[in-house]
Amino acid sequence: MILQADNLTVTRGGIPVLEGVGFALPPGRALVLRGPNGIGKTTLLRTVAGLQPPLKGTLTGAGERVAYAAHADGQKATLSVEENLRFWASVFGQAEIAPALAAYQLDGLRTRAAGQLSAGQKRRLGLARLMVTARPVWVLDEPTVSLDREAVAMFAEAVRAHLAGGGSALIATHIELGLDGDALDVTPFRARPAAADDFDEVFL
Repeated sequence: MILQADNLTVTRGGIPVLEGVGFALPPGRALVLRGPNGIGKTTLLRTVAGLQPPLKGTLTGAGERVAYAAHADGQKATLSVEENLRFWASVFGQAEIAPALAAYQLDGLRTRAAGQLSAGQKRRLGLARLMVTARPVWVLDEPTVSLDREAVAMFAEAVRAHLAGGGSALIATHIELGLDGDALDVTPFRARPAAADDFDEVFL
């Protein structure tokens, strides 16, 4: 199934930030969002992930098909690396965590508490969580933050494997990952500033 947005308007704090956004993301492909900081990439990703509704337009192929990873790594500090992954696997009705541990070289850290990990190790664990969801659409907001060059390569390889298996990925990043896909600059979709007469309406 294709993830598709048609004439989508998304808001931050009740105020439109992007309007008229359209894209189609088929299985096996990645779509990288480009644009300056603050333009609304995170807001768009949160909308696709179902964390907030669009103001206008339609979104199809998302819902329960989406696994979302943003700046919060979704970990319980007192649980070990293995326990965190097993928890998330159970949430999504899965059992196998070995591929996720191997993909991000976490085997040697499996008994360490998440709260004792470095920032880069926490990010690797947070990204490994995607692999135990079994969801076909990965929605990723700046996933390479805190990763060194080696870990970025691990992430890119994990995404390539996901695409090869028929998954898709929508990613906001400024890093070139060498993925099989396209880029979408959201700058042309920047919403027009609200007119003075419209000011009260954005809070209704």
